[in-house]
Amino acid sequence: MHRIPVESSNIATIGFANGVLEIEFKSRSVYQYFGVPETEFLNLMKADSKGTYHNKYIKGHYKYTRVL
Repeated sequence: MHRIPVESSNIATIGFANGVLEIEFKSRSVYQYFGVPETEFLNLMKADSKGTYHNKYIKGHYKYTRVL
């Protein structure tokens, strides 16, 4: 999946395709979140703090797996 570099103290890159949100953290770990609406991805990309948005609206709300 193609990921886009973002400005964040915790998140390095974010990608989205077919309801799968992929986040690479600065720690180099990569997680995929499933069943994520495109609007949620767009809101994450527009958020002033992507880490805060992730913790509040993504983490714990969608099934996920660690890829790396």
